[in-house]
Amino acid sequence: MNFTLYLFYIFSFVLVSSSLVVVSTRNMVYAVMFLILAFFNAAGLFIILGAEFIAMLLIIVYVGAIAVLFLFVVMMLNIDIKIAQEINRKRPLLMMISGVFLFEVMMTLTLSKLHSYDPKILYPIKNDVTNTYAIGSILYTDFILPFQLCGAILFVAMIGAIVLTLKEDNRFVKKQIISNQVFRNKSNSLEIVKVKNNTGIDI
Repeated sequence: MNFTLYLFYIFSFVLVSSSLVVVSTRNMVYAVMFLILAFFNAAGLFIILGAEFIAMLLIIVYVGAIAVLFLFVVMMLNIDIKIAQEINRKRPLLMMISGVFLFEVMMTLTLSKLHSYDPKILYPIKNDVTNTYAIGSILYTDFILPFQLCGAILFVAMIGAIVLTLKEDNRFVKKQIISNQVFRNKSNSLEIVKVKNNTGIDI
């Protein structure tokens, strides 16, 4: 056994163990932390396979954005009790769905060993370049239009989410009117009120 195989077994063991903790623990903060650990070990496996671009995306996108967002949401909302009760109530349905997914994965692995298909490379990649360079060259040449359309759709979705969260009823926005500030003088800025003794002021 060489060093690469040892690394594969270590990353795989930690990945499977942390995944089991994620689906079994009732503490949502622990679940998110072990999910981040699972992402890091999956990235290590991708690096061993030579797919450093996918490993980088896994760490930047999932660990740096999605998992951290989950962690902030869980810590701010404190929804451990509600989610635990909801999961306990729907446990049989979740177990049935998990069994169906496991059956599909096992059937896919079994059928993939029969070699009943012929692999075909639509976009051949040069072996003397890194996969990051190869993916970038294909993405920004052959798929430049779909890539730009995906960016535009995500941009529109972001604007739509911002607009939906803003409501005119509960918004408190202070706006400056520069002309009113420039033309202020003593007559429209100050008011002298003479108050009698032992009386108050109506505000």
